Amino acid sequence: MTQKKILVADDEKDIVALVSFNLDREGFAVSRAYDGQKAWEMVNAEKPDLVILDLMMPGLSGMEVCARLRRQETTASLPIIMLTAKSDPVDKILGLEIGADDYLTKPFHVRELIARVRAVLRRSERPKENDLPEAFDFRGLHIDFGSYRVTVESQPIELSSREFKLLQFFTSHPGRVYSRDQLLDRVWGDEAFVEPRTVDVHISRLRTAIEPDKENLSSAL
Repeated sequence: MTQKKILVADDEKDIVALVSFNLDREGFAVSRAYDGQKAWEMVNAEKPDLVILDLMMPGLSGMEVCARLRRQETTASLPIIMLTAKSDPVDKILGLEIGADDYLTKPFHVRELIARVRAVLRRSERPKENDLPEAFDFRGLHIDFGSYRVTVESQPIELSSREFKLLQFFTSHPGRVYSRDQLLDRVWGDEAFVEPRTVDVHISRLRTAIEPDKENLSSAL
């Protein structure tokens, strides 16, 4: 797995050191910047996978850096987390409207920041709707991704939204094996309090719905 690169930009050097140390310990490659202009230059030179930006920095503010990144085609979809002492809801709304993917106020818990970094990276790795195929056909199974219709041997199949997402994920990643935790990350995303056993239940229902040999299905589950 390729090591993810993260740029941490903040004029408070102790904050940069704290965040960088913990990201490095979690296996990320970390770069540091102490002002907005340097952050802007490093993003374009190093092409990080995610940027953590302080809102208020000397010279070029984090807000302006974020706006510039969103206007530039090569960085328009770059994941950005705002890290700032400004907790006013107006500042948070403004940051999100300019294009930040998440917003965390100081003081913060390092574990929460790490969790948010992972969540934002997961979201950025999910295929965009425009990148998905229009349909899927295999051995009598037909999926229309636009209309959310599924048929088996031309017979319509009723699936829940979660079962459909599972089926969509499996057909987009053929021949690969995923653990329960990986499926929770990729299909359930950031939903809280989802038990790993939930994956088994949904897969069982999905297989019951789409597999033609239902009499021998129970022995295979």
